[in-house]
Amino acid sequence: MHFGLNLGILHISDNVRYVAVYKNGQLESKSRSATLDASSSESDRYEELLVNPTLLKLASQRGNIDCGGLDYILIRYGNFFQFVLPQSWGHVSVCIEANADPIQIGDQVKSVVNGTSF
Repeated sequence: MHFGLNLGILHISDNVRYVAVYKNGQLESKSRSATLDASSSESDRYEELLVNPTLLKLASQRGNIDCGGLDYILIRYGNFFQFVLPQSWGHVSVCIEANADPIQIGDQVKSVVNGTSF
């Protein structure tokens, strides 16, 4: 389904732990092996199906009032960052190591998703 996009994003940096693509109601994810302090795959699944779509809806509605829209959401959990990029068809979610630069990796994710090189 979206395996190529997932692999492309995983190859951006060794600091990318996990990638999920939620497109037109279908979820596909890929994790890097041997990741320390990873959340469970079942927990990740619910995050992609319930939490991230809800956060995107709320932040998009607020952003559209008088903030110029929404570009992305960045969450800092205790063990990692979660970068969530809204798309017209759903979202792309990327888990990033806590010691990495999530803005830099997020910009690279946007380039891959938009089909440009980084």
